[in-house]
Amino acid sequence: MPAEAPALPFFVYGTLLTGERNHAAFLAGRCAGVRAAVLEGAALHEGPGFPYAVPDPAPGRRIRGELVTVHPAAHPAVLAALDRLEDRRPDGLGTYVRERLAVRTADGASADAWVYLAGPAVAARLRAHPALIASGDWRRHGRRDA
Repeated sequence: MPAEAPALPFFVYGTLLTGERNHAAFLAGRCAGVRAAVLEGAALHEGPGFPYAVPDPAPGRRIRGELVTVHPAAHPAVLAALDRLEDRRPDGLGTYVRERLAVRTADGASADAWVYLAGPAVAARLRAHPALIASGDWRRHGRRDA
């Protein structure tokens, strides 16, 4: 039986952001806190209606998102639901993989969080045919006023 995952906050950067469609379905009413945060060393790529995060060591690469802390009693159910949403599989061959990474909050503090990154097949496709969102900010992406 696999070990239980630690109850870490989630770093969200796309449709799970506050006000986006999947936040309402999966996180609304379950959050103990939401803070602006940044994931350094990763790039944001456009997907079919949602973004992918891909590790990227290029200088200045970062993704802007939110650090979402879920109420402790809700954490196991939210983790399971997000794993299903993101097609995270135990063998690592899903659409996304979930990794424990450090993110930086707006006040400069560092925090470990669960981050969903593009799985191996998706990441390979993006390396071959990049769809980079240069700003690293899903909300600004595609807006004419950005």
